[in-house]
Amino acid sequence: MTDPNTSKAIEDRSGVNDGANRLLLLANVAADLGAEPVTKEAQELAARVSEGRFYVACVGQFKRGKSTLINALIDQPILPTGFIPVTAVPTVIRFGQKPSARIRAQQGVWKDIIISDLKEYVTEERNPENQKGVQGAEVFVPSPLLSSGMCIVDTPGLGSVFTGNTAATQAFIPHIDAALVVVGADPPLAGEELTLVEAVAKQVQELILVLNKADRTTDEERAAASTFTRQLLQRRLHREVGPVFEVSAQESAEKRGPERDWRKLVQALHRLVDDSGRQLVRSACERGLERLSEQVLAIISEHRDALRRPIEESERRITVMKQTIAEAERSMRELSFLFMAEQQQLSDLFVDRHKAFVVSVLPKANEQLEDVLGSIPRGFGPLYRRRIMKAAQQIARHHVVPWLKPEQELAEREYRRAALRFVDMGNDFLRKLAAAGIPELARMPHALDPEAGFRVRSQFTFIEFIELAQPASPLRWLADVVLPLVGARKLIQNDAREFLVKLIETNSTRVQSDILNRVQESRGRLEVEIRKLLHEVSRIAEEALVRAREVRDEGEPAVEAELSRLDELEEKVSLLTEFPETGALQARIREAPGWT
Repeated sequence: MTDPNTSKAIEDRSGVNDGANRLLLLANVAADLGAEPVTKEAQELAARVSEGRFYVACVGQFKRGKSTLINALIDQPILPTGFIPVTAVPTVIRFGQKPSARIRAQQGVWKDIIISDLKEYVTEERNPENQKGVQGAEVFVPSPLLSSGMCIVDTPGLGSVFTGNTAATQAFIPHIDAALVVVGADPPLAGEELTLVEAVAKQVQELILVLNKADRTTDEERAAASTFTRQLLQRRLHREVGPVFEVSAQESAEKRGPERDWRKLVQALHRLVDDSGRQLVRSACERGLERLSEQVLAIISEHRDALRRPIEESERRITVMKQTIAEAERSMRELSFLFMAEQQQLSDLFVDRHKAFVVSVLPKANEQLEDVLGSIPRGFGPLYRRRIMKAAQQIARHHVVPWLKPEQELAEREYRRAALRFVDMGNDFLRKLAAAGIPELARMPHALDPEAGFRVRSQFTFIEFIELAQPASPLRWLADVVLPLVGARKLIQNDAREFLVKLIETNSTRVQSDILNRVQESRGRLEVEIRKLLHEVSRIAEEALVRAREVRDEGEPAVEAELSRLDELEEKVSLLTEFPETGALQARIREAPGWT
């Protein structure tokens, strides 16, 4: 009698092979059409599916210790780590018999590199905002954890000051099969992290939650953060989520400190491989087939239309298309005015809220500072300055930080609203262009998607203004020594009063500045996406016209043969998504007339 587990393994392996074969068939169709980018992506996905590789992306805010966590999991210090936002390019760590690395350049060509040189390509310090145009990086390590097909992806952290890093992480979402969500205790889950997790959760079911840097928090803080994270995600995702594993990646990498939940985390990853690995691969295959098939069908439609209409009409249509695109560039100014109006509404909202907050809080804060000034011992001048300046910082933080949390939540909601409005306006703009002279736009699936890399990071941090609290100038220090001796201690106190106002004013204003900067950057990105889409449609149309000319030069029989070929290619693509098993697909292909 056959072991049920063996039967299941054979069935899973068969499904994986079917998926890889379907992707290769799609790659062949794309190659027949001259669609090289689609061909290459389908071939690469087929290789990943055939090898049983699935991607577990390590996601979270910057400075959560994601790279350190991955190094500890694979038990090798491969990835660069640091105290600044480090990762600039998504880096795939996969199994290999010996350690090695490679990067993918702008032309899509893989280049082998020395592992020690990895930082030259994937870190923000050596490759700021990915100026070197690295499309991706892969590291091969002989890690037992990765030997069964799991690949861990180190993604750029959200919330860093580098906009391109967040965009790189968002762009990788379609390739994610499962996610290792790394959070902290302060704050447990930032707004931008929550937005990313929601976007990832729409695509994948498997989420493993990790609270890192457990060695830096108390038991009470970790318990509160874990409970908050689970409850918030369950409420926002409308489904159950697993436990939050509390670990210290740094301690695990250095083989020191208490184990905490480290063993449980590793076991959860092994269970992911054993229980869900094959299904994750198959899901990745189906998502890729659907997305790439849509692109191929749009290209087939354009080639067919170019053959059926007179060449002169196609030429006129492309001329009109180019004129419309040129006019669209000018019309983008009108779209910009709509965007500006949206920004102004946001600005007015948060300016008013900031003013109201400052008016309400300053009297209380000043009163608290006066009480402190009366209680701090009047000793050595520089020491006295440090004490009252620190008191001002504590008072400002006491008032600003609690106000900041709901204010940031409001800012995130308003930002999301603006993002959706921008996308709606962008798609409306494209619909008008489709009616005005570019009907091909209607064929492009997912034209502008608010989930596809539109969001920009939040970068609010409380500024302590250390340089004001502890001036480095020797003259200032000497003055502080002398002032108490001449009875002018009030000058130091006045500095503290002004310092308190500056702390409150500046830190509360930064919420407003932050959301307006995010909206401005998102607007710029959306305008770039619109331009890219327009030029992609134009490129496909021109390539179809070139092919149509070549076929027409060969005569009417060649035209009929080409139309028949396109019909067959379209049917093949449709069957690729209709029949999940290659055997059934091949049987259907054999039934179709004229197919071999």
